[in-house]
Amino acid sequence: MQVIARPLAPREIDHELVILIGSVAGFAIAAGWFALHLPWPICYFHALTGLPCLTCGATRSAIACVHSQFLTAFGWNPLAVIVYGGLALFDLYALVVVTTRARRLRAYFGLGEKRIVRTLAIILLLANWSYLLAHASKFNG
Repeated sequence: MQVIARPLAPREIDHELVILIGSVAGFAIAAGWFALHLPWPICYFHALTGLPCLTCGATRSAIACVHSQFLTAFGWNPLAVIVYGGLALFDLYALVVVTTRARRLRAYFGLGEKRIVRTLAIILLLANWSYLLAHASKFNG
């Protein structure tokens, strides 16, 4: 893997700005949803099978994170907490590079490295789902 810091090229998509806007908008929509006391999202996989899906507990985990209850959040969905933390760090990076017009970090992977990253992502998803299945009783109550 090669990481390069370079200026944004002309007409290049500003990935940092797009992800920053998307994540802030998503947070604002979610906050507004719950502030208006709209109904909780329904997991159709859970409704049909009675089993937790890959993302079961992510909403409760996000709410616990917002309230700084990180151990509780981790108990609901460990991978979601890791993703939320990574997104928060990325948003800080994106805010800095977008506002200062600094060089952007770009990672380039070789073919073998891409395979390793994909395999690790699948292993993480399956490990998280295994955890959720092992703790399925908390999603049925």
